[in-house]
Amino acid sequence: MNVTEIVLPGLVEPDGLRVEHRELPPLGAGEALIRVEASGISFAEQQMRRGKYYDQPPFPFAPGYDVVGTVLEAEDPALIGRRVAALTKIGGWSSHLVLSAADLVPVPDALDAAEAETFVVNGITAYQMLHRWAKVKAGGTILVHGASGGVGTTLVQLARAAGIKVIGTASARNLDVVTALGATAVDYRGDVPARVRALAPGGVDAVFDHVGGPGIVDSFRLLAPGGALIAYGSASTVNTGGNPKRAVLKLVARLLWWNTVPNRRRAHFYNVWGGKRNLTRFRLRLAEDLTAVFELAAKGQLKAQVAARIPLTEAGKALALAESGTVTGKVVLVP
Repeated sequence: MNVTEIVLPGLVEPDGLRVEHRELPPLGAGEALIRVEASGISFAEQQMRRGKYYDQPPFPFAPGYDVVGTVLEAEDPALIGRRVAALTKIGGWSSHLVLSAADLVPVPDALDAAEAETFVVNGITAYQMLHRWAKVKAGGTILVHGASGGVGTTLVQLARAAGIKVIGTASARNLDVVTALGATAVDYRGDVPARVRALAPGGVDAVFDHVGGPGIVDSFRLLAPGGALIAYGSASTVNTGGNPKRAVLKLVARLLWWNTVPNRRRAHFYNVWGGKRNLTRFRLRLAEDLTAVFELAAKGQLKAQVAARIPLTEAGKALALAESGTVTGKVVLVP
């Protein structure tokens, strides 16, 4: 089968993405052919364009962290015709994909492809950080940095569905969006620590920080005793020079150091691929958590934040929009 895919050839601007065509290899044992119906633009691809993602492959390659699509061929006849989702890391910006059937998660009929796509990597990330790592209970309070972004909007909604109070930072133009999701919105250009302390004098039960950099110290200091800092990125370094691995390793080292100090607080660097060495357990956990997110969305307890639906062949335009800082939620490519 001849497929269309978007290729990132090197360190280019969004308009430097290439539309290419290639033949898919025959299916191997345990594999399935997927017709991609939606693939999102995550912050990871924005980092990859700049050569800043921690373990991205050498250029050129096709980006695309996650997909939703329909199974066209598979060893298991029961899979054919099923709508599924998968975490891919790369390759998702394509019209068709060959994936391991073991990596596929069923998508409820109540969600269309673009809606479901916004909950794949964002949903897994938000759900696991909130429920598997921070473990905040109903009645608690959390701080979500970047609450108007893809992971942020999902985190806010998951927390509110669990009876957790949320303080969310965002730009001035997106404060109303954060408020509408049920959080107390705080302008990130203001004095965030002072504002958070006024709202939660005893500290917050968890902070979710994708920014890293010097501000991570404030995030840790805002924790209540017993609280957890969950860092999951280093967005502050995306436009700076230097080795991207160094920034992440420096952040992880700081978190590990804080865990050695007796301060009654926890710090953790979240990686959605963590635990993949035990592939069976990794797949079971991922499927369980993504299914839980999909069920909440199908019931209307989570609302998909689709910023735009843009044709696959206009991926450069879509990436530029995602990087513009003018949209809420996730830009989705639709082959």
